[in-house]
Amino acid sequence: MSEAPSLLLVDDEDGIRRVLGLTLADRGYRVRTAANAEEALALFRQEPAPVVLTDIKMPGMDGLELLGAIKSLDPDCEVILITGHGDIDLAIQGIKLDATDFVTKPIRDDALDIALARARERRAMRRAIREHTEHLEQLVEQKTRELLAAERLAAVGQTVASLSHSIKNMASGLEGSLFLLRQGLAGDREAYLEQGFEMLEANVQKLKSLSLDMLRFAKPEEIKRAPTDPAAPAREVVELLAQQAQAAGVTLDMEATGQAATAMLDAEALHRCLMNLVGNALDACAAAGYGPENPKGRVRVLVENLPEGGVSYSVEDNGPGIPEALRPKLFTAFFSTKGEGGSGLGLLTTKKTVEAHGGSIHVASGNNAGSTFIIIIPGTYENKVL
Repeated sequence: MSEAPSLLLVDDEDGIRRVLGLTLADRGYRVRTAANAEEALALFRQEPAPVVLTDIKMPGMDGLELLGAIKSLDPDCEVILITGHGDIDLAIQGIKLDATDFVTKPIRDDALDIALARARERRAMRRAIREHTEHLEQLVEQKTRELLAAERLAAVGQTVASLSHSIKNMASGLEGSLFLLRQGLAGDREAYLEQGFEMLEANVQKLKSLSLDMLRFAKPEEIKRAPTDPAAPAREVVELLAQQAQAAGVTLDMEATGQAATAMLDAEALHRCLMNLVGNALDACAAAGYGPENPKGRVRVLVENLPEGGVSYSVEDNGPGIPEALRPKLFTAFFSTKGEGGSGLGLLTTKKTVEAHGGSIHVASGNNAGSTFIIIIPGTYENKVL
């Protein structure tokens, strides 16, 4: 058996409280009574009531003030006002303050029943809206989880597909090199053997680079800062790739501007970033047709000291440039402008390393106008980014 609904009756007239209290009890309510608004608020704080039936005109705090106080404690409480025939304006004012309804003295049973039914309907409506909202929130949360799961699954599928494509290309290259090696061994053809070994070496290097890029991409980037000459990583990269650039008909040079300074950087991590960017720039020069017969390729590395101990690295080339439609995809997984020659992870891992330094990477390019990749590392002192 369900508990009778609670109702708080407030009136300064003892006779009305007794008679109306019995009437409400007959209608199934558990009635508590108060002789004034202050007493009613004390009872309401002890045990909130879903419905309050209060006279408007009372000594001290009147019914409208009590309405406002109750609504501040429990906005869902339904307050029915009792008023005299000459106080209709006050009753209307109460309705504007979110009273449920009003009844006039002497109170007729049918008017009281209508007001109580209205109170029940409003509470039922609030409960239905609340349940609907909660259900809707749960539904949105569930659909969001399903959508995220579907997106993750799609991302995994795209990653697997891209990775499978890269590995398939390398496997085809390895098969081609094995074919040449077999032909060379069978016919004692030195040219076949040399070409087969070159293809084998190139594809093994591609496979190694892909594996290293995947490992760097998968593991959290741990930056180990130490006092570093900002130009040192760039200088080392240029020295390491100088012979490769010369053989490719590309002039590779470096310039460091500003006063020499020491910054807190992970020199090894930035070395990897610059190796990737300069290697890409050399590949871009080759794609533009520069080579030993046309030695007009140019790659320039610029190191600039920024205010507050920051540093920027720019890698410029005079290759074919990057079409505007492709630029938004540069830093996404498994996208490469090199076709089958790139892993599609190099720029993404570079971006990850730069952002771990608290920095950013940008690209400026145009069709047939070369490209410039710019790394900006903010000022750092004692391992703190300013």
